Amino acid sequence: MTTYGTIPTSSSPQGPSGEYISRAKERIKAGLGARRPWKLMFNFRSFNFPSPFREVFGRIRSNVAYFRMNYAMVVLLILFLSLLWHPISLIVFIIMMAAWLFLYFLRDEPLVLFGKMVDDRVVLIVLAVVTIVLLFLTHATVNILVALLIGVVLVVVHAGLRKTDDLFVDEENSGLLTTPAASSSST
Repeated sequence: MTTYGTIPTSSSPQGPSGEYISRAKERIKAGLGARRPWKLMFNFRSFNFPSPFREVFGRIRSNVAYFRMNYAMVVLLILFLSLLWHPISLIVFIIMMAAWLFLYFLRDEPLVLFGKMVDDRVVLIVLAVVTIVLLFLTHATVNILVALLIGVVLVVVHAGLRKTDDLFVDEENSGLLTTPAASSSST
């Protein structure tokens, strides 16, 4: 006998954990999609000292908003590298990163504990406090503070020295931004 109109499906359904993993992958890709190209971030022709000093704060505000994912990755890399000589701190850092990913960033449904829904702000505060306490208990306080200070200084220096007039190149090419300044700069 022949049956028509049926479409074979995979023999092994994903189940709830497979769905969660596929959703997590999609959210990671979407989050990394917010990262700007490194080539644009380090375009050396876009660096100069601002003529009026008050322009620095506008540059910092614009660049931090535009390159926020890149800056976060740089600071996290510096923090990770600073913990290489403290293996216990590094393990705690990796465990807490996983906790942040699963409990805050990749979660698309409300967190329910003991039948009660937990607010996102509570999750954020608890994760931040636990992360800080655990990292300080590993006796790597100086490394963590120095790494964060170095990361923030690098971000502020880059954001202050990088011009902001070419930050909308991608939108201009896609036809989303049509300003007189943008169209005159392309000719």
